Order: sequence, then C-alpha cells, then structure tokens
Amino acid sequence: MSKRRAFIFFVLIVILIAVFVWINIILGSAYMPAKDVLRILAGDDSDTMQMNIIYNIRLPRTVSAFLLGGALALSGYLLQTFFGNPIVGPFVLGISSGAKLLVAITMIFFLSAGKEMGLNMMVFSAFIGATCAMSFVLVISAKVKSMSILVVCGIMIGYICSAITDFVVTFADDSNIVNLHNWSMGSLSGINWDGIRVISVIVAAGLIMTVFILKPMNAYRLGEAYARSVGVNIKALRIILIFISSLLAACVTAFAGPISFVGIAVPHLVRLCLKTDSAHVMIPASFLGGALVTLFCDVIARTVFAPTEVSISSVTAVFLVPVVIFMMIKRSGRN
Repeated sequence: MSKRRAFIFFVLIVILIAVFVWINIILGSAYMPAKDVLRILAGDDSDTMQMNIIYNIRLPRTVSAFLLGGALALSGYLLQTFFGNPIVGPFVLGISSGAKLLVAITMIFFLSAGKEMGLNMMVFSAFIGATCAMSFVLVISAKVKSMSILVVCGIMIGYICSAITDFVVTFADDSNIVNLHNWSMGSLSGINWDGIRVISVIVAAGLIMTVFILKPMNAYRLGEAYARSVGVNIKALRIILIFISSLLAACVTAFAGPISFVGIAVPHLVRLCLKTDSAHVMIPASFLGGALVTLFCDVIARTVFAPTEVSISSVTAVFLVPVVIFMMIKRSGRN
C-alpha cells in the first residue's frame, strides 16, 4: 500500500462524509433550504420549528448514523480478523439478532412492571444478547472446520433469534412494544442527544481498546504461530476481540436495531481501495467507511419514499449484498 493511495483515500472519504452530513441535515420529509440551515446553525432561533427539527431530530440522527455506522464496520473488521475470514460480520453471524432479542425481552419485562427501560440497561441487555449469540458461534466454530458451515450456522442462529423477537413483538399487549416493529427492522429514528452521549462513550471506548491491540492484531493476521513467536497472548487477544466486537455490535443494535451487511461489506470495500489489511490503516478506514455508507443509506431510507420511511437495513441490503456475493464468488474462485 502506498502512502499516496492512503492519503487520497482518507481525504476523499472525509470530504464525502462532510457532504453527506450536510445532505442529511438538509433533506427529510420536510425540505429545508441550505440558507435556512446555515442561519439556524449560526445561532438564529427566530424559527422555533425549524430549529427544533435541526437540533432535536436531524443532527442527533446524523451523528448517530456516523457513530453507529463506524462502530458496525469496525466490529465487522474485528470479527473478520478473529476468524481469519472476510465473509463474516455481526449481522451474518447472528450477533446483532441475539442483541435484538434480549433487548426486546428486557423491554417487555420493564414495561409490564410499569417501569421505563433506561439507556444503560438497553445497552447492557444488547451486549448480553450479542455475547450469548457469539458464544453459540464459538461453540460451533470449535466443532466444524469449514468456514462456510460456520457462516450458515450463524445465519440460522440469526433467523431463530429474529423469529423469537417477531413473536415477542407481535403478541405483546403493550402498544409501546408493538411500536418496536420499526426498530426491530433497523431504524435510526428517535435517537436523541441522551442516546448520542451513551453511544459516544461506548464507541470511544471501543476505539481506544482497539488502538491498544493494533500490534498484536497485525501479528495475529500473519498466523497464530508467528503471533506466539513474537510474544502475543493469543487467548487474551481473542477475548478482547470478541469483547470489543460484541460491545460495538450491541451498541448499534440497542439504538438502531439490526443494520445488515455494513459490518461484512465495508471492510472488504476498504481493502479493495487501499490494497492492504494492516490493522493500523484498516481500523480508521473501516470506521470512516462504515460511517459514510450508513449516512448515505440513511438519507436514502428517509427521502426516496418520503414521507414514508423505509428500513435502513433494507437499503443497506440492496447496496451491499452484491458486494458480499462478489466476495464469496471471488473467494470460491481461489479455492
């Protein structure tokens, strides 16, 4: 990988992110002229309704798309490093579905008791659900040698969790649970600044922890034997990789529901652009790539059929499934 290629990539992706952040703020069910947006961002509060739309609806949603998209792509890259395979990710392995299931069950429990489920409890429930799903995947990975069988088993785990979640949501008595349908399909709507604060802390913690394992990850990519020869604690590294990837995937699912294929496709697209798999480059590049793709897909989900909003997971599937299919065909051609 040339430094020039990396420099061009990061400059372009930052510019594109800035463009889509601006587009996400301007566009929506109610179009807002750019001059009005600039005026409100500059501090003009004469139009209360427009100010409320920007500060309390569009800005939190845009920030959440950036953070959660980046977290999902980073989670996918960590899982691909762990399994040594580019066709795995939190959605494909059923981790997101496990998180979704436990959040729905926990929320029903709280509402049936007449209590409101806090943000911390939501993230905690999602993390436990993601960890349980990941544990099933790890048990299966110890029993089977074929990565294709592992992926299929992960997909089956995801289907089982999603089916149970659908039953829970469908037959719940409380209207608030019934309204979870949009969330269970994947949506960034309704995220406020309190949620952004929690998301920021979790994503920042995940990024910081990832920075501390950059060198062991690069050694691990070259094989376990090499990693051990340079002093890497393989067991500890695997635990950390599982913890960070599950935490990030859980955070995304808790606030936005399952968002499909970002975690598997974005790291691959980044590799194609940069021609490298070095953790030092892939971690920031995957995060920014995930943020860009999620910002793009969210604006599509909000505007194409406005005022009706489609699931962001449906949009990501439309754009990213062809990438996953290409990856699988390319990989099978090498075997």
